[in-house]
Amino acid sequence: MVSQLFEEKAKAVQELPKKPSDDELLQVYALYKQATVGDNNKEKPGIFNLKDRSKWNAWEELKGMSQEEAEKKYIELVDSLSAKYA
Repeated sequence: MVSQLFEEKAKAVQELPKKPSDDELLQVYALYKQATVGDNNKEKPGIFNLKDRSKWNAWEELKGMSQEEAEKKYIELVDSLSAKYA
């Protein structure tokens, strides 16, 4: 169960005036998935599906991190992106 603050940050990151870098977006994605789902339980995408494979790898790197810790790191990341891109 994610917090109200987490939900607010998830909305805020989609409303940034400038688009974050691809690496930053991967971090946002991976932390969001870890916070809301937990450890990656999806099958690894095929070699030619580069976008989904990158997302899968980013999420897989967080394996073992608690959902609470991922939520905390997600909020911190969105705060830093808001400051950087606002």
